[in-house]
Amino acid sequence: MSLTKFASKLFKPRQYELEKHYTQPEALQRRALHYLLEKGKYTEYGRNHMLASTHSYDDFVNNVPINTYEELKGDIDRMRHGEPNVLWPGVVKWYAKSSGTTNDKSKFIPVSSDGLHNIHYKGGADVVTVYLRNNPGSRLFDGKSLILGGSHSPNYNVEGSLVGDLSAILIENINPIANLFRVPKKQTALLSDFEVKRDRIAHECLKSNVTNISGVPSWMLSVLVRVLEISGKEHIEDVWPNLEVFFHGGIAFTPYRKQYEQIITSPKMHYMETYNASEGFFGLQDDPTDKSMLLMLDYGVFYEFIPLEDVGKDNPSIVPLEGVELGRNYAIVITTSCGLWRYMIGDTISFTSKRPYKFVITGRTKYFINAFGEELIMDNAEKGLAYACEKTGAQVREYTAAPVYMDENAKCRHQWLIEFSVEPDSLDRFADLLDKKLQEINSDYEAKRSHNVTLQHLEVVKARPDLFNDWLKSKGKLGGQHKVPRLSNSRKNMDELLEMNHKENE
Repeated sequence: MSLTKFASKLFKPRQYELEKHYTQPEALQRRALHYLLEKGKYTEYGRNHMLASTHSYDDFVNNVPINTYEELKGDIDRMRHGEPNVLWPGVVKWYAKSSGTTNDKSKFIPVSSDGLHNIHYKGGADVVTVYLRNNPGSRLFDGKSLILGGSHSPNYNVEGSLVGDLSAILIENINPIANLFRVPKKQTALLSDFEVKRDRIAHECLKSNVTNISGVPSWMLSVLVRVLEISGKEHIEDVWPNLEVFFHGGIAFTPYRKQYEQIITSPKMHYMETYNASEGFFGLQDDPTDKSMLLMLDYGVFYEFIPLEDVGKDNPSIVPLEGVELGRNYAIVITTSCGLWRYMIGDTISFTSKRPYKFVITGRTKYFINAFGEELIMDNAEKGLAYACEKTGAQVREYTAAPVYMDENAKCRHQWLIEFSVEPDSLDRFADLLDKKLQEINSDYEAKRSHNVTLQHLEVVKARPDLFNDWLKSKGKLGGQHKVPRLSNSRKNMDELLEMNHKENE
């Protein structure tokens, strides 16, 4: 009997429980808020914000302010030094070092025991639950899981706590039984040098029966390419014939899909997106025919949403789950069992349906270009690039974009620095198609481009091979969950990258 067929029976009860996301989502959120208030009232933060007398959502809004990391940083620092009952009951031992940006300043997100098991591990289990429901013929557990993670960050440890990438924390605390089903070995998985780790992973996993892979698309692709180099094979299924699914997250998959389909040609291959951040596990793709993700509502996470246009205002409009509108961009606000109270995580989403509540990630509150009123977000960028790639045969490996506020001719434009894995048939045509598509999908960009008055035609600069990896490496951020900032109003990253690109080409 297949081990997967036996294991699938263990996931059946949860499959039925998940139906409540379709039938009673608001009730799940009310229960989540009640749980958080009950636990929170025993903390210093709870006493300071009257959680013991907070009995409704309106009370919650009146008693607890919206927070960013800066507002909670002082409390988190005390927790890191071992102080108990500050933002969450007890002592919180682990802290996820934020790797969502390449800024020098790091964030340390508390990962309580409650949060670790009820949010992160529960989310991981639900990914398997949903996948097995959608693929009853799966042989997932008849082989190994290749899980690509980050590393510990011992230089940031203080007495009373430990720091690491979220993926490293998950690997460090996972049930030892799970290690029987995963590769590479723990010591390799937690290496900090990505180039060394990539090579060791490829060698260690070459002879394993890998049935599933998990990680960030850009870094996993690098590992798979190395596997092909070492094995001398053309396709991954020639190395791992039973590979059937890639559980991916962290960055948009669209720019990488074609590259994966070229090295994994097996018709039985599946792709499933997840939304697992340092702050929590929030969503998963429950329908392989639908690119949107199901918002997970029973993990001890309470959600609120701020319309993107209100972010930064003194009195922004804030709505709970039942108040959202379809197709509108929202910044996410979370309250979690890790002690994050009404915390803005910086991501933006747009809902595609209610009952169930399903969404797509549209970007970051800090990653957009709005230098001239064009309000270009990452979702626009991904769609524009996908269109230009389709029409020119190109494949994008990495990219970033920033405004040119005024050049020597007093002209303003957007500048795109793109590293291609397959170059377009014409760089000028690629730029023209991208520019036209952005106008088609973003009316604000179209208005600013009208007659070239405010914005000129965008510029595409070709990056040399491995430019972005070299830039990340120079900042000590190669591998793991680190990401290239895609869009920015600031030219700091762009100018650094252009300087590296220029020096190499001299």
